[in-house]
Amino acid sequence: MSPTSTILRRTGTVAALTLAGVLAAAGAASAHVTVHPESYAKGATDGVLSFRVPNEEDTASTTKVQVFLPTDHPLLGVLVTPQAGWTAKVTTTRLKKPVKTDDGTITDAVSEITWTGGRIRHGEFQDFDVAFGQLPDDTGRLSFKTLQTYSDGNVVRWIEEAKAGADEPENPAPALRLTAEGAGGEAAEGSGGAAGSDADQAAPSSASSSKDSEESTASDKASDSTARSLGTAGLVVGVLGLIAAGFTIARGRNARP
Repeated sequence: MSPTSTILRRTGTVAALTLAGVLAAAGAASAHVTVHPESYAKGATDGVLSFRVPNEEDTASTTKVQVFLPTDHPLLGVLVTPQAGWTAKVTTTRLKKPVKTDDGTITDAVSEITWTGGRIRHGEFQDFDVAFGQLPDDTGRLSFKTLQTYSDGNVVRWIEEAKAGADEPENPAPALRLTAEGAGGEAAEGSGGAAGSDADQAAPSSASSSKDSEESTASDKASDSTARSLGTAGLVVGVLGLIAAGFTIARGRNARP
């Protein structure tokens, strides 16, 4: 084998391996269980949350999905949308702190939804839709810890909480931001006793601090996403440069007398 062929072969192998690693890393970063939309107004009523579950395994299918709803800041009036091939089991829990509404006091709320019976195969995803009557208005963020079970028995625990200023955890829990928009308008009108909670009676400085914290968290997430994109682009450019260098060296050797 000629020196030129050897150089080209080695260059091509390194480039292929590097590019494969870049693409794999980019795919893994986007394959988390997520909730859509990413934000809602505090106290919003009559909406839908969609939990998107992708399959990350090459040789196994997702056969069970468990989503845990927060009970310290409960969602009221939860209903599950039927999914073809899947059976949903809804579990309710008695609240430590009942929620007062215009329709009465709520003492129980949905704490877990489990879907079984269906399959999410390799290269596929499934959206599980959950309707709610009202979101809480006394917090800026809701986390939905999720367990994803595969046909080979492997269980992925999407339960890690993202922290402001830190890198995204390996298995982040789906999270919903609750914005201040509408908190004092239509969205808050149906909140009843929830609007009279201790958090809503806090000093204005506390509310301002909470808002700043939410904006900081959103900014950190945007910066992290931008950094990931730039890093991926840089690696791809490096691979292309490596290929070009290999061809340049080979061409130079061929041009020698």
